[in-house]
Amino acid sequence: MDVTRRNLIQILGMAPAAAAAQQAEHNHPAPAAPAPVKYQRKIFDDHQWRTVQVLCDLVIPADEHSGSATAAGVPEFIDDWLDFRKREDGVDNLSAQVLGGLTWLDQESTRLFQKDFAVASVDQQKQILDRIAWPAKAAREDRVWAAFFTRFRDLTVSGFFSSKMGVADLPYLGNRAVAEWKGTDPKVWAVIEERMKNGYKGLGGEVKPWTE
Repeated sequence: MDVTRRNLIQILGMAPAAAAAQQAEHNHPAPAAPAPVKYQRKIFDDHQWRTVQVLCDLVIPADEHSGSATAAGVPEFIDDWLDFRKREDGVDNLSAQVLGGLTWLDQESTRLFQKDFAVASVDQQKQILDRIAWPAKAAREDRVWAAFFTRFRDLTVSGFFSSKMGVADLPYLGNRAVAEWKGTDPKVWAVIEERMKNGYKGLGGEVKPWTE
């Protein structure tokens, strides 16, 4: 088909409009990010949840490196883990131990300070926890609660250091390339060599001397 000068001007005039229409067709606004789903508790009621948050943050408070255990989502981790163990084990022994311990904290705080544990002062809270923080030093009547706190503390630490915040706090370098590998620190290697040559008795059993 012959293209006259008039046709050419019409075609060139239509090109920007067609390009704009095509761009508008492909430039759809990005979909809005879905709203975060609020965690649905499985084990703890409202009162227990508040106590768990307070207790977690007494175990791992915020510092200059990272936020507290609650900021890292540890209460959610504990609640979910208790529910998982209940389903996997077919019994709720772990949940019973934790819930019983939380109840005892409230009872002791009420007896001593006439208030629930979660709303007691930090000094009052620590006064109770100091009795159960070291199982070997706990009084006979506190030993079962020392076992509870040991388990709760383990769960808190596990939850924190498996979270994004906790991993960053280590810091865990992961599988990263290094410009230069300098090997084991000479002081550390000297200790290893001494133990390998002389033998030692560790937690894993006795290690015989290393002979070259």
